[in-house]
Amino acid sequence: LIEWLPQTIPPQHGSSVVHGDYRLDNVIFHKTEPRIIAVLDWELSTLGDPIADFSYLMLNWFQPADGRAGLLGLDLAALGIPTVEEAVERYVARTGYPVPPMDWYFAYNLFRLAGIMQGIKKRVIDGTASSAHALAMSDRVRPLTERAYEFARAAGMPA
Repeated sequence: LIEWLPQTIPPQHGSSVVHGDYRLDNVIFHKTEPRIIAVLDWELSTLGDPIADFSYLMLNWFQPADGRAGLLGLDLAALGIPTVEEAVERYVARTGYPVPPMDWYFAYNLFRLAGIMQGIKKRVIDGTASSAHALAMSDRVRPLTERAYEFARAAGMPA
């Protein structure tokens, strides 16, 4: 993954402020309306292709429902949440960009997230982790990397 991803970066279709950690538990929803009224946690923000944030957000669809952000296993239709395919269709319609190679972006974002979790794991080992969830988060490194590899293979990475 560390060799393949940089060699296969898809063409960029735009540049904007990118949040860097755009996920469901970093937004505040309106109390009565289905809309976001605030986005939190901007320390990873940068300039880049907005598909990075969209595809990172979409990882919620592949993460187990944990009461914070994961949607896997929930009845999306009953909750009024689009499927991955519907969300991609909406993104394409809204931006005018072509359908992005989502498997590549999922592989990239999962690998990136695994790297972040590896840093947390090191802090757990060193005894400097600040989060009560740090140990559980550090246990996600291997599963995240394995899932990233699955998406990379689907995106064309040779075995």
